[in-house]
Amino acid sequence: MKIHHIGYLVKKLEKAAAEFEKLGYVRQGEVTNDTYRKVDILFLEKDGYVVELVSPNAPDSVVSGLIKTYKNAPYHLCYICENLDEEITKLTGEGYVQIDLPTPAPAIGGKRVSFLMNRFIGMIELLEQ
Repeated sequence: MKIHHIGYLVKKLEKAAAEFEKLGYVRQGEVTNDTYRKVDILFLEKDGYVVELVSPNAPDSVVSGLIKTYKNAPYHLCYICENLDEEITKLTGEGYVQIDLPTPAPAIGGKRVSFLMNRFIGMIELLEQ
């Protein structure tokens, strides 16, 4: 699997985006409202590295609890995989815990994603190619 992006949790998406732009990152499209997860998402890229800014937009957002713990910080790596269902089966067999069902991600063209946890490395996201 190849890394697609680093998920970066932020409280104020536009202010965080402006700071990344000062570092030379370029916006990859517009802010996307993911109504399923209740987050706003913006991708930025620099030198082939992609950062996904994720900001809760409702009190019951999937990341509302995380933002209280992590504040503004990276919190997941996203990997591209050929077959999402097969990769989930493989990783759960190796000790990863699936924390959600595969669902479309509006910020990535509706491709299916799923999140998994590992007690030694934290959260990862799988993105179906």
